[in-house]
Amino acid sequence: MKKICCYILLGLLVTGCKKELDIQNPNAKTIDVYWKTAADAQAGVNAIYNSLIQDGTYMRMFPALTDSRGDDFYGDSPWGDLVQVGNFTIPSNSGPVQWVWATHYQLIWRANQVIVNVPAIEMDVELKKRIIGQASFLRGLALFNLANTYKSIPVPLELPTDKTKYHTPTATDEELWGQIIADFKTAKESLPVTYAGVNGPDAGNIGRATKGAATGMLGKAYLYQKKWTEAAAEFNELINGTQKGTYALMPDYRDNFKEINENNKESLFEVQFGQPDAVGGTVMNYGGEPNANWKQVSSTGRTYAMDGYGYSDFMPTRWIYEEFKQEKTKAGKSDPRLLATIASYEPADNSITVYGNKWPFALDKIYPRKYTHDGLNWPGNDDQENSGINYRVLRYADVLLMYAEALNETGNTAEAYNYIQQVRDRAGLPDLKTVKPGLGQVGMRDQLGHERALEFATESIRINDIIRWGWLYDPVKLAELRAHDPDFKTWIPGKEYLPIPLSELNVNPNLKRNSAN
Repeated sequence: MKKICCYILLGLLVTGCKKELDIQNPNAKTIDVYWKTAADAQAGVNAIYNSLIQDGTYMRMFPALTDSRGDDFYGDSPWGDLVQVGNFTIPSNSGPVQWVWATHYQLIWRANQVIVNVPAIEMDVELKKRIIGQASFLRGLALFNLANTYKSIPVPLELPTDKTKYHTPTATDEELWGQIIADFKTAKESLPVTYAGVNGPDAGNIGRATKGAATGMLGKAYLYQKKWTEAAAEFNELINGTQKGTYALMPDYRDNFKEINENNKESLFEVQFGQPDAVGGTVMNYGGEPNANWKQVSSTGRTYAMDGYGYSDFMPTRWIYEEFKQEKTKAGKSDPRLLATIASYEPADNSITVYGNKWPFALDKIYPRKYTHDGLNWPGNDDQENSGINYRVLRYADVLLMYAEALNETGNTAEAYNYIQQVRDRAGLPDLKTVKPGLGQVGMRDQLGHERALEFATESIRINDIIRWGWLYDPVKLAELRAHDPDFKTWIPGKEYLPIPLSELNVNPNLKRNSAN
């Protein structure tokens, strides 16, 4: 059940200025008459979550533009932007590139309002702490996404009081990542492990940011900055420390991508979507001017769905398909993650249908399956434009494999095997210590590259791994990427990021171009 109602603060989240002769619309409060009560604070933090379900964030375009840049996915769409992002030739005036930027900064703007205004409200201290903690987590997540998408970005932390404050300059890498880490630290210190036992309007809510989500994202931020020891400490807290037992791998891998079994033991944080028959709404939540009638649906299901069942805008690469085939399970079957990720004709694995129908394509054809409705049966299944499948932002499997990576980079390669094997065990794969004993640090890096590709294919992770590992600037690895996905043949240095939108460069004189402009 979807538990967070995405309230939209209409006028408040657009402007805080008014002229003396303006007539106040009681349904569109401005900042100078808002932020007075605990109800204002609660509605304010709910509005931040609303930014997560728009097209520029997790509703469709952010996953799409991130997945398409990996070597496991490529654009196959009449919409040229989706193809150009995948082959690293997208221009700075691209609409989708601007939507990702704008909606993430909308989220930051809403979070800043909560962080700045809520401390002065007289209200329950613990509820206030939780509200500020959620705002800090969501701002940290937005900055994390922007940093990995555009690299060089502004970090606005204030509410501008006049026009001279509008043009936030591009932050240094140190400032940017320092703020990401600070936000996740604040969230970790402020949030509960669960909302089941709290007192307040958020009591029992599912889907809100938690201490575990903040701990995991803090560790991930450290990992991306190659602060291996600090990263390992955060992951260890979740696996073996004070939060041990809060999270675990789900027995069925595909439970992580269904509309049932959502917010399960494996999920540290996921974006809440719901079909209209469950949560209401009549207007597609693509974005734009806030509308109380917005749906809360995901369009990823239709965007990724195969020919005849959706837009088929993206396709898995033949390389990732073959990567799944490298190892058989201990029972002699294909890796079960293959058929949870890719729709392919696999009679040996009893997979010869799509959407309940006989396989209609060439026998060697492959399509995306993860985050689509293929093979899932429940009401509304025929309309993937209104998908209610939650987007999983951080899973426990990622924590395990990132911990293994941090251990490997700090010289504890032998110990890393144990955490990789937990993920392999779920897939039914043989013991890595037996099939690849005695790996050194370099060999383990390559193994982790393989393990992460299979576990997180088309989950908005692969291109970030490729970038942070430096593969694009290693001639041997770059040649491998080009063999995996021909899109990399048109990559040139710096183009791994999306360009800063031209519209933003035109209005902000303090904004610097990035390497992709």
